[in-house]
Parts: sequence; structure tokens; C-alpha cells
Amino acid sequence: MNASISQKIIAICNEKIEKKGENVGLSFYAFFANKNDNPKLLMEVAEWWIMKHQLDHFEKAVKIREMVQNGL
Repeated sequence: MNASISQKIIAICNEKIEKKGENVGLSFYAFFANKNDNPKLLMEVAEWWIMKHQLDHFEKAVKIREMVQNGL
């Protein structure tokens, strides 16, 4: 994933964790607006989430943040 979306994912994970605690879960849709204004980027993140890492629809924000920070 590109640096811009990686930073956004980390920021959103931090925000969700701060508001709802360490057990908060999220899906990859949490990183996008409700309208599909960047389908290429959406598919890039979806491929990372589903195909590359075979993650469930909802995952813990702390797990996703750690994966992105570690460049996985």
C-alpha cells in the first residue's frame, strides 16, 4: 500500500482505539468515505486485507495498526 493510505489507516485505527478502547474492531471500509470516489485505492486495500492476509471482515484496530506499521 502507498504511504498516504498507510498513514490514514494508522490515524483511523488510533482514533477508533482512543474513542472505543483496545477491543474495537473495524473493516477496511472504515478508511473510506461512504461513496466510491477512489475505486482503485479501495481495491488495493481490499486486496491487502482479503487476499494477502485473509483477514475477517472485522478485525481489531490494534492488529491492523500493528500490521501496517510493520509494513506487512
